[in-house]
Formats: sequence, C-alpha cells, structure tokens
Amino acid sequence: MSNTDTQNRLYLGIDLGGTNIKAGVVDDAGNVVARASVPTEATRGPDHGVAQMLLASNQAMQQAGISVESIAAVGLATPGTMDIPKGMLLNPQNLPGWDNFPVLQKVADAIGRPTILQNDANAAAYGEYWAGIATNADSLVFLTLGTGLGGGIIVDDTIVQGEHSHGSELGHTIIEMDNGRLCKTGQYGTLEAYCSATALIQRFHEAMQAGRSSSVSDRMDDVTALSPLLIAEEAEKGDELSTELILEMARCLGTAITSIVHVIDPTMVLLGGAMTFGRHETKIGRMFIERVRQEFCKRAFPVLAEKISIDFASLGGNAGFIGAAGCARRALIRGLI
Repeated sequence: MSNTDTQNRLYLGIDLGGTNIKAGVVDDAGNVVARASVPTEATRGPDHGVAQMLLASNQAMQQAGISVESIAAVGLATPGTMDIPKGMLLNPQNLPGWDNFPVLQKVADAIGRPTILQNDANAAAYGEYWAGIATNADSLVFLTLGTGLGGGIIVDDTIVQGEHSHGSELGHTIIEMDNGRLCKTGQYGTLEAYCSATALIQRFHEAMQAGRSSSVSDRMDDVTALSPLLIAEEAEKGDELSTELILEMARCLGTAITSIVHVIDPTMVLLGGAMTFGRHETKIGRMFIERVRQEFCKRAFPVLAEKISIDFASLGGNAGFIGAAGCARRALIRGLI
C-alpha cells in the first residue's frame, strides 16, 4: 500500500497507563483530530481495562464526529513486559493482575478494526519521530522520565523492539557496578534507580534523614505529599537541595546517554515524560537539560558531542497515543495488518 493510498485516512491510538487511558483519533499527517482520557481502574482487572479502552476510544471518535468504520487501523501502546508478536502482556508491574493477558486480541475484538501492539515508550518515540520534533531525523533515542524510566529507539523508520519484545529498555541500563542503588525490578545500579521520579523522591528523603534542610519540607503536610513537581518548584525558587538533586540526576542521565549514543549513534536524543522540570520554560528545566548536555559532551567522542542533538520532546502527554496511531499507520502501509 502506497502513501498516496493512505492519505486522508484516520487512525486510532490508545495509550494504556497504570492510572489513565488516553485515546486519540489521528490523521495521516500525525495531527490530533480528537482525544479522550478515562481512568484505567487497573485493580478491577484486565477485562474492565479493555472496557475502559473501548470507552476512551468511543469518546474520541464521538468528538471527531466519526464512526469506527472510518478508522483504518488501531495502535495500542502498553507498559510492562510483553510478547509483541503474540499480543500478550506478560507481567506488567503497574497493571497488577494483568499477567499473561492477550491484550491485543481483546482490544481488536472490542473495537473491531485491525490492531497492532507496541511498547508504550517505543510508541512515544515513534510519535516524536513521525509527528514531533524528530520529523527530520533519521534515527532517534527517546527517554521517558516518570515514575520509572522508559526508552525507545528508532532507526530508519524501524522500531528497535528486539527479538524478545524487550529492546530499547534503556531504563535498565547499568550505570553503577558496585554498591548501586536498588531498582524496583530487584536489580542494582540501573539508570531507572537514579533518574526516575521514584529515585528523586527517595534521594530527597535520604538527604533529609542525613540532616539536610530544604524549603520543600515547609510545604509538605497531610494534603501535599512529596513529589518531583514540588521539588522542581522549590528548585525554581532557588532551594539548594532540590537543585542539587535534580542536577545530579542530569549528570547520571548524561553519563548513560553517552553509553547509549556510542552504541546507536542517532541523529538526536530526546527527553520526555512527566518529569522534565518545565522543559525550556523554566530556569530549572534549562539547567537540567544543559547539565545533561555538558556531561554527554565531556564523555562522548568529540564528533558525536558536536553533531548529536539532545533536547526535550515536543508532544507531551499526547506522544503515546499519537505514536501508537503512527505505528498502526506504518503497519498498514507495510501490509502487516
């Protein structure tokens, strides 16, 4: 099927998260026609989760003023360990009770359109590659900073998902061999153990227990819990500990990016997800990305330090469902569905 054949077609992207499900109708150029979000209610089980995905999808299509027959294909992006060719969720940590669940077939049956499955971070990476800041890039490394740390790699329109559906798991890159911090997976010294929201909060608590002071503690009460947003807000105001911890995270991230780049040699590296500290719009966001770049330039081959761009992603919370829709479009063009 040629690109001409697919023009004016619409695609449905679904981004399944542990807390919320986002669905969007996306056109052939990657523009969002309509979007909707509903709670996942993951503890109610996978069948209820499929019903919620259908609800979000129907809401998005209703907002777009179309019926399901107008959807050429559906892309489903999910977290967790998975078997992509078999369409199975294996043991997704933030979807308890969804083990060994045939999510692809269930969603395809519920919606009634050709459907593909992709890892959520890889889908977000493809969103940036297809319709975001990386549209002119031949290759891309994408890191999602949130509760955990996800990764996606695109090379010449190929998603690096690997032989066993676990390619591009960049958060589990080992950056500390001895006495490394414990990751939620049980491994020590992973990038996620240093550069995730969970890690930032843990390191803040450790600093406070060691006798450090911070204006963050003045804002914490029964209603306002410690969060990366709270730490970032106080760093923006000049809080020394908050700034120190965020920049230390940037240092670790820049080090890991150096290793990743020496393997992939991409056109660019993008940082996305919920924990990007206000991006370029805030002082701490600018300090964060600059420290990442500095650490990378200090450690990388000079030619790579000079030529590879490191920046924030552009699609924000829409990246997952846009990328999922793009993966569906890609599969349709290649005759895979």
